[in-house]
Amino acid sequence: MIGFIAKRFINYAILSAIATLSAYVLASIILNPASRYLGRNPAPSTETINSILDGFGTNPNTPVIERLWAWIVNLVAHGSLGNTIHNTSVISEMTARAGTSLRLLILGTIIAAVIGVVLGVWGAVRQYKTSDQVISYASFTVLAMPSFVIGILLMITATTLNNVLGIQLINFTGEYTAGLEGGWWVHFWDRAAHLLLPTISLTLMGAAGYSRYQRSAMLDVLSADYIRTARSKGRTRGSALLRHGVRVALIPMSTYFAYSFATVLAGAAVTELVFSWHGMGEMLMQAIQQSDINAFTGAILFNAILILIAGTLADIVYAALDPRVRV
Repeated sequence: MIGFIAKRFINYAILSAIATLSAYVLASIILNPASRYLGRNPAPSTETINSILDGFGTNPNTPVIERLWAWIVNLVAHGSLGNTIHNTSVISEMTARAGTSLRLLILGTIIAAVIGVVLGVWGAVRQYKTSDQVISYASFTVLAMPSFVIGILLMITATTLNNVLGIQLINFTGEYTAGLEGGWWVHFWDRAAHLLLPTISLTLMGAAGYSRYQRSAMLDVLSADYIRTARSKGRTRGSALLRHGVRVALIPMSTYFAYSFATVLAGAAVTELVFSWHGMGEMLMQAIQQSDINAFTGAILFNAILILIAGTLADIVYAALDPRVRV
């Protein structure tokens, strides 16, 4: 099994490297970093703009392959991803923002996966019952809604609740309350309050997708021969489903989780903007708006690393659920 996991990790690492390099090339072709200097008064000269862009390594007049090679050499030799257009290190920006995004992503993804699996299994076992219909309609409604709409609706609900109670029970702007005084316990609950709505937003989006996929996978195993065999040996229906059915149905779910993680990241980027979280999602959006090639590539690298880790963990779960991968 160790060999299996190692091979998959290497494959994911190669794909992450290819994705990052492709992102740099694509950004270099599409984005125009010189545009942010045009229209200024007084207008900088062409030589000044070229000098600034040469310092960032993003001058469009330099061939893309040459810029890509210089970027790779800088990364390998100095461990640097270059500087942003604000003349700050991309790595320092990623370090400052990564923790913000990870708190949101890890908590939201884990809760979404657990809830999605439970709802999917329940819906399959109770197929066409009222509870299954309710879960299905609710899931499709959430899937049809853009992530920013979910965030705004949650903010409206929280504001209404705060007004009814007459206190600021739920905070949803930023990661914490600026200038808050008190001990670590006060700051802990303040951050938890700010984390509540963004986490619910990601959880709703993730659980809706996971529940649909888990329900479909569970339906495939309900009529399997090994379920009937387990029942014939004296196991109750619930025991047979939990011990044999759910375990088998989770195998394709582990793979789906890895490949759907990119969708979770996209939703998290919009969620960060809605709730004013200064994470990697905001960095990615700002990089596109400001034609910041180095920051854009750094954000894509961060996403690729997270997908690499998610894919590896999914393969570990796959190996734990399916003994055949150990052969």
